[in-house]
Amino acid sequence: MQAAETTKSIRKPTNLSLDSALLKEAKMLGINVSRSAEAGIAEAVKLHKQRKWLKDNARALASSNAYVEANGLPLERHRQF
Repeated sequence: MQAAETTKSIRKPTNLSLDSALLKEAKMLGINVSRSAEAGIAEAVKLHKQRKWLKDNARALASSNAYVEANGLPLERHRQF
């Protein structure tokens, strides 16, 4: 969520249904529920995008890994480690 914090974003009021006991505890602890919900949603979006990218690119990754297994790294002789 760092990118969202460094740029000005338009905030939109939203209604959420939350567990009442959890909401009460969060308020007692002084937790900013809106910011915490936003952080949780941002993390869920990030994870979803990661999984989707891996799924969408699975064939290319498998092909690349198979090539390296069969032939080694293309410029391996130039590696200094």
